[in-house]
Amino acid sequence: MQASCRRLFSVFAATLCPKPLNPRVATFATKTMALHPAQDGAKLIFAPAGASADPSAPGQAAQFLKAETQGGLRRSDLDPDSPITQFHKWFTDASQPEMGVSHPETCTLSTAQLPSGRVSARMVYMKELDPKGFVIYSNFGTSGKARDLFGSEDGSSTGNPWASLVFWWEPLERQVRVEGRAERLTTEESQAYFDTRVRGSRLGAWSSKQSAVLHPDPANPDDDGRTQLDKWVMESEQRFKGEEKIPVPEFWGGLRIVPERVEFWQGRQNRLHDRFVYNRVRQDGGEDKWTLERLSP
Repeated sequence: MQASCRRLFSVFAATLCPKPLNPRVATFATKTMALHPAQDGAKLIFAPAGASADPSAPGQAAQFLKAETQGGLRRSDLDPDSPITQFHKWFTDASQPEMGVSHPETCTLSTAQLPSGRVSARMVYMKELDPKGFVIYSNFGTSGKARDLFGSEDGSSTGNPWASLVFWWEPLERQVRVEGRAERLTTEESQAYFDTRVRGSRLGAWSSKQSAVLHPDPANPDDDGRTQLDKWVMESEQRFKGEEKIPVPEFWGGLRIVPERVEFWQGRQNRLHDRFVYNRVRQDGGEDKWTLERLSP
């Protein structure tokens, strides 16, 4: 619990800090770009969706205009020293109800399997932000992310600790890209979060062999494999019957992405977006520093 208390801040406290964007500025604009060229009809979808009753017909792409009246994103708008501090500010903006961002903690976690180089991605919730990085919680025993990050028993994956996160806050026309190395949290830290979950979710963590194939019951022609999962849940319910304090499974817990590179992206007109990237600079015997540079769109 002490480790949990050392959190600099969490997503639950995000609304307590920096001043949000002016909601009068964050209004939707719909000026359009040039039409796509005509297609041969072989495409099932031709983005942007909703531009035409025929999804295969040419469409028009909306412009990113929310930041235009503010002059876009400038280097002086960003924290000069820390992407963690800057992310906290942007997350606070996105957390304001009037901004219209549903679940700003939602992000895409991408990992890559070695030696094949095969990449996989999935949507997850960032649950905590601390001075070291971005924390999610999940199954790290049988899941694909565990295979990619820590390797597999059969040797098909040797383990690759590098991972990335992408946050996309469409109403603000902003995204944040995080690249870094993954590390497991301690059992004590994971237990502190695990205790906040509803009982059903705690039992679910014990029950599911995440990403394992669920085989149908041959005696039940209507079963597609769900019966196997339901059986595992019933076994967990029986195992912890009458117990309110459920221990966190050893194969389940927190994962921190310790950033090496963090990019802040603000949409701009004509796809000439503002992009700024922080890169970590290692310091021998001292605290790491961060460079901050503008990137071409």
